[in-house]
Amino acid sequence: MGKIQIIIEFWQFLKYRKRYWLLPIVVILLLLGLLIIFTESSAVAPFIYALF
Repeated sequence: MGKIQIIIEFWQFLKYRKRYWLLPIVVILLLLGLLIIFTESSAVAPFIYALF
């Protein structure tokens, strides 16, 4: 299964099960993950770690 297929299957699950409240949680988790990945090797890292 490709990466796009997983996203499509997740969206179908949300529509079928009426679990739209899961979408903001997943988006926030993805954004936090991207923030950690992109700042781990930059000069901004000490400031980001201070927030948590």
